[in-house]
Amino acid sequence: MGLFDFLRQPDINQGIRDYSAASNAVLLDVRTPQEYREGHVPGSRNLPLQSIDQAAGVIKDKSTPLFVYCYSGSRSSQAVSRLMKMGYQNVKNIGGMASYSGKVEL
Repeated sequence: MGLFDFLRQPDINQGIRDYSAASNAVLLDVRTPQEYREGHVPGSRNLPLQSIDQAAGVIKDKSTPLFVYCYSGSRSSQAVSRLMKMGYQNVKNIGGMASYSGKVEL
């Protein structure tokens, strides 16, 4: 581990591959509904950061693998923190759409 590794942002493209390989995983987009409508990763579910406290109504099993992204990785980092405090055990920040190179769904 290098001195500045903490500055490295997660790689959303690798995160999407990890999500695809995980069984029963949920891909969460924590951007606003407007941002989500403008383009999102196919198969993702929109649960905006400001509504993250409602996750239990959307994802009942707290052991479900959750892969979380936003635009830059900042909001997804906050969402991961909050989800873990809510008892979700398998939560990963995969970064932001700004670095995504795959297909986008409108």
